[in-house]
Amino acid sequence: MMTTTSETEREAAGGLPVDPQTKQPLQPRPQPGYYPRFSTLSQKDFWDEATRTVVEARVHQVPPIRFFSPDQLKIITAVLDRVIPQDDRDEDHRIPVVNLIDERLYTGRIDGYRYEDMPPDSDAYRLGLEAIDAISRTMHGKPFVELSPTQQDEALWSIHEDKPQGGEEIWKQMPADRFWILLVSDAVDAYYSHPYAWDEIGFGGPAYPRGYFRLENGLPEPWEVNEQRYEWEAPPDTLSDRYQQLGGRHPHRAPAGQEGTH
Repeated sequence: MMTTTSETEREAAGGLPVDPQTKQPLQPRPQPGYYPRFSTLSQKDFWDEATRTVVEARVHQVPPIRFFSPDQLKIITAVLDRVIPQDDRDEDHRIPVVNLIDERLYTGRIDGYRYEDMPPDSDAYRLGLEAIDAISRTMHGKPFVELSPTQQDEALWSIHEDKPQGGEEIWKQMPADRFWILLVSDAVDAYYSHPYAWDEIGFGGPAYPRGYFRLENGLPEPWEVNEQRYEWEAPPDTLSDRYQQLGGRHPHRAPAGQEGTH
């Protein structure tokens, strides 16, 4: 059986971003991004005690799984591995996005509002994960966790476009595009609330009580580092480099407390 170049590249990359020149995978690292050796936590002595306690807990006190059932946990883990892949991070520095979303749902923490055509967030997740599995079986004849990365992306893309290929009865109970915004918003909130993500984007952490000094010309603060960009391309087995306005029947401006997607 002949193997195409694209198949060979997918196997070699293994979900990793690739060097655009050599087409070789960029190996996982403790700190991906453009700010090598920058550490937000190195500034923790400048924060007040309450802030320091909250931020350090995100690293050292990962909440246990209490909301998702074992079967739901497998699906949501696979889904979030596609929504916010962390293949470029080594195992010790992966951000516990699933645990942070689980904690929000278990404790019932909400934004203080929800759309009138959406069920409570806890119900939305249960329904949404069931629907994702139904879409996967319709499109590819397998549950979501057994699909290839590209097939998983295709199933999720149908929700992104508000054209889900399965789970019709569930989508009568909530709009697919609203569920997509809920899912991605929670993933983004969880990821970028973590100090490891702050290191990745060069964010200096809480400004209180020290404050910022250099407010003009985009200069880094004394404790920050200069950006060091490098070239990379999305893994061959993903649709993550496909940029398109969010599909669906609703206007997708990011409301307060809930981000949109590209």
